[in-house]
Amino acid sequence: MWLPIPPEQIEGLPVGPRYLFWDGGADGEQEFPGDPADCAVYVVPYMKPLPVRVRPLERLTRVRLIQTLTAGVDDILGRLDSLAPGVTLCNARGVHETSTAELALTLTLASLRGIPGFVRAQQQGRWEGGFRPALADKSVLIVGYGAIGEAIEDRLTPFEVARVARIARSGRTTARGLVHPIADVLSLLPDADVVIVSTPLTSATHGLVDAEFLARMKDGALLVNVARGSVVDTEALLAELKSGRITAALDVTDPEPLPPGHPLWQAPGVLISPHVGGPSSAFLPRAERLLVDQLTRFVNQRPLRNVILTTDAETADDGGR
Repeated sequence: MWLPIPPEQIEGLPVGPRYLFWDGGADGEQEFPGDPADCAVYVVPYMKPLPVRVRPLERLTRVRLIQTLTAGVDDILGRLDSLAPGVTLCNARGVHETSTAELALTLTLASLRGIPGFVRAQQQGRWEGGFRPALADKSVLIVGYGAIGEAIEDRLTPFEVARVARIARSGRTTARGLVHPIADVLSLLPDADVVIVSTPLTSATHGLVDAEFLARMKDGALLVNVARGSVVDTEALLAELKSGRITAALDVTDPEPLPPGHPLWQAPGVLISPHVGGPSSAFLPRAERLLVDQLTRFVNQRPLRNVILTTDAETADDGGR
C-alpha cells in the first residue's frame, strides 16, 4: 500500500499490509518506493501537481483501490483508461467539509465587510471607516448541496441569514428543507444576495456559472466559489466584475494557478485565495482517520466508504468518461 503520509505517523493502521511512503517528493521526481505492479492500494498524494499524482497509474497493474485525499476526483476520472477492471476509486468525503466550509464563510464575511480594503488602508496608514453589508438578513443560495454544502449551511446558521436556498444535482427534501434540482438554478438566482458554489466538477457543471447564470444574479450580489475554477466561465465573470454589478470571492480559478498579469488579479470587487479550502490544520487528522478506516475495511473485505466508481471493461477502455 502506497501512502503519501509516512505510515509510522498514522496510528491504528491495520496489521498485515506492507506500507510504503510516496508523495512524489519536493520536486515531483521522487523514485517509486517499490514496484508499482505490487501495489494493491494507491493513496494519491495531496496538493501535488497533476503529473505527479497520475504518474504511477499506468504501472499499477494490480491495484484494487485508488483513494484520493480530495473531495473532487475529476482529475483522476479521466485517466483511468490504463487500469484493469475491478479497480475502485474513492474520494475523501469527510475530510474537507470542515476546512472548506470555514473558508467559504471567511471569504463571504471578508468580501461583504470589506476586509481587503481595510488591509490596503492599513498598509498605507489610512483610517477608513463607513458602513458595509453584513451577512445578517441576507438570502444565501448554495449551489452544490453535498457534504460540503451542508457544512457551509451549518456555519451560516448562527449568522442570522434571512434564508438559505439549496441546489443539488437532483431535488430532495432534508430536515432543513427543500433541496432544489440544478434545473431550478436560474429561477432562484434573482433572490440571492450571496451565491456560494460548492458543486463537484462534472460534465454537467463545467461552465455552469456562465454569462446567463451571472446575468440572473441580482445587482450587488456576491459570488463565492470554493468548488473548481472551471465551474465558472472566467471571461463572463470578468465582464460582470468590470461593470461593477456584482462582486466575487474565489478560492479557485480558471486557469489555475492564476498566472501573473491575468485580468482577474486586478478586477474590481474580487477577493482571491490560492485554492486553500482544504489545506489547513483540520486536514491531517481527518485524512488519517479516513485512511485507517478505509484500509481496515479493505483488509477485512468490508464495504468501502466514498466509492465513486469501480472500473469495468467499458470504463477501462474509455477512461471512465
